Amino acid sequence: MPNSSESRCGTTGAGEERPWENLKQTDFKKRVGLLGGAFDPPHHGHLKLAQLAWEHLKLDELRFVPSHINPQKQTSATPSGARLAMLREMLVGTPFSVDNVELALGGISYTVDTLDALNKREPGAAWVLIMGSDQANNFTNWRNYERILEMASVSIATRPEPPGQGASGSQSICPPALPDILSSRLSGEWSGAPGETIILPGTEIAAASCQIRDSLAGGIAPVGLSEQVMSVILHEKLYR
Repeated sequence: MPNSSESRCGTTGAGEERPWENLKQTDFKKRVGLLGGAFDPPHHGHLKLAQLAWEHLKLDELRFVPSHINPQKQTSATPSGARLAMLREMLVGTPFSVDNVELALGGISYTVDTLDALNKREPGAAWVLIMGSDQANNFTNWRNYERILEMASVSIATRPEPPGQGASGSQSICPPALPDILSSRLSGEWSGAPGETIILPGTEIAAASCQIRDSLAGGIAPVGLSEQVMSVILHEKLYR
C-alpha cells in the first residue's frame, strides 16, 4: 500500500484512453478509503490522517491496510501479528477498520497487487488511496502506477507552512509538488471514479513511527501512542 518506493514502470502517453472519465459515482456500490503502511507502531498521526480523509472524501468505509513487507524497507522491526494487534487496539471506538489483505497475500506488499486482490474480493467497490505528500511525490516509482490509477483514485494530505511563511504572515497550506500523472488529474472532490487526484486540507502530523521506536528503545516515554497501543507494546515486550 501507499508507503514506498515501488518499482518504476512506464509513463502515460499522449492520447491514451482515460476510462475513469466515463464512470460516475452511481456506478459503484461503496466508497472505500485505504490507508496503508507498516504501522510499526500505529500512532496518533495515522489517526489524524484517517480522520481528515473521513471528513472530506464522503467515505462509506475507511480501512487501515498493514503491509506484510514494506517495498521501501523490505524488513520490519515487528512481527505482523503484533502490528495487527496494535492497529486493532488503536481503532477501538473509531469508525475505521483493519483490512489484512496484504498480510494474507504475503511477500512484498505492492499497491497494484493489493487493489487487484480487493477488486476480485469486492467487485464494484470504489477505492481511494490516502497518503501524505512525500509518498505522492514518489508515486511514479511505484510498481505499475498507471494500473493503480485504473483501479483507484489518490487523496493527498498537504503540509501546512510554518506560521509567518504564508502571504499574510499566518499559517497557510503548502501545495504539494506532484508528478504530472497526478497533477493532471486534480479534482475538487472525489466523484467515486478511479484515476482522480484529490488534495486534502493541510494537517500537521508530528508523530513518526521511527522516532517512537527510538524513544521506546531508549526507555523514553514516547509521544503519540494511545494507551491501548502502549499496552500491547508492554505486553509483547516490543521495541527493546
